[in-house]
Order: sequence, then structure tokens, then C-alpha cells
Amino acid sequence: MLGLALSMPGWADEQAGAELAQQVYDRPEGNDAVTRGRMVLGGEGRRERVRESYEYRLEGEEDESWNLIRFTSPSNIADTGLLVHNRPEGASDQWLFLPAAQRVRRISSENRGGSFVQSELWFEDLEDREPHKDSHRLLGEDSYEGTEVKLLESVPVDAGNSVYSKRLSWVHPDTHIPLRIDFYQDGDEPVKRLTVERIERIQGYWTVMSSTMTDLRQGRTTRLEVEEVVYDQGLPRDLFTSRALSDPSRETDYRP
Repeated sequence: MLGLALSMPGWADEQAGAELAQQVYDRPEGNDAVTRGRMVLGGEGRRERVRESYEYRLEGEEDESWNLIRFTSPSNIADTGLLVHNRPEGASDQWLFLPAAQRVRRISSENRGGSFVQSELWFEDLEDREPHKDSHRLLGEDSYEGTEVKLLESVPVDAGNSVYSKRLSWVHPDTHIPLRIDFYQDGDEPVKRLTVERIERIQGYWTVMSSTMTDLRQGRTTRLEVEEVVYDQGLPRDLFTSRALSDPSRETDYRP
């Protein structure tokens, strides 16, 4: 439960907010990682569906990074893949591989608010958002599920570079992991909420093991569960290309 002792918004400190946002962005996550996990779709009016997947991440230099998500089951989604290239000082590029059509399709920036494989994750949620794209304010300290946290407000500097008008993040001060994020779209009430249910320290890195994205308007949920993660294997750069995206066999040697 949220605590009741929110600091007054008048105490907001933009400098402290910018520093906290940078600490969240710079949180150590290894040079690379491979995660085996599950995506569980549920919530109001929807039959629960479970999907299994792997996620590969590679850090580059100067804020460049790549993410590759590959589904392995059930059969109707197996081999579907999404490649995200987070470019420094620029928008992210995304490509989606659809095995039934045997084609790789680029996701346009106009579709950043679109649902990723019918989940509550939108394509923008899968990007690394650089702190300079938002103006930040530290609104104060709060308590979330019995843990002392810092409340951070982030508003896009350019309204056109995000599908959200504002984010409120409840940030754990030691791990710098947001334990809850509320997403807004032009209104006073959030439209989506990300909550973190479990974190563990693996190979020295704090890791989110279970989290849920909820569509607050429809009551639908997408739960992400990590079953195994391996850091710093030395993933090759050529694993993260649009050509490799259409060939899942290239990844299997790196799966935990």
C-alpha cells in the first residue's frame, strides 16, 4: 500500500529529479544478459494465456544498446521476434519478425502506442528512454509496500516524442529500480501501471524477477516472470541484426 506522507509538490527539486532519473538509467545491468521467462496475459474478460520467451540484451558504447525478444511457445507465436536498437541521442529503431509471413517489418514511430503481441506492453515501453528526453522533478519521499521510495515525475520535453504525457515513478533509493510507474495520457488519471513484485541480486546485479503491467481502463494485465538469467556471456554484436532476427537458430547456443 502507498504511504500517506507524500511530500508537497512545492518541494520539487528539478536538479535532484534529473540526478535520480540518470541514476535509474545508469543502473548496472551488465554488458549483456540473456533471460528466460514467461509472459502471462490475463485480467478482466480475458482467458489466461501463457507465452514463453527469451530476451537478449547487449550494451554498446555511448548509450547505444540492443534488445531482442524471441517467443518459443505456444506454437501460434513461436519464433516471433522483436529487435530494438536504442540509438544515442535519437529515437529507437524496432523490427518485428513474423514467422508465418517469413518477413521482417519495421515498426514506424507512429505505432509506438501500439500493443506488442496483444499484451499491455506498447512498443514504446520496450525502448530505453534516455533521461534528457524528459524534464524531471523529485516530488519527495513516499512509502510503497512498506519500502521507503522516492517519487519522481517525468514529463516529455517534446510532447511529440512519447505516447505518454507524464510518468510517475516510485524509485527504490538503493537499487534505483522503479517499484511502480504510473503512465498518463493527457488526463489526471493514469492509463497504465507497472508494478514490480520481486527483485533478486544475480551475479551482483539487481534483477526484476516479476512485474505486471495493468491497463487501468480495461482491467487487463500482462505479467512478466523471469525464470533464469545469465549476465556477461560475451554476446556477439551480429546477433542483433534484422537478418539474424529471421533466424532463431543463431541464438540457441546462448540460451540458459
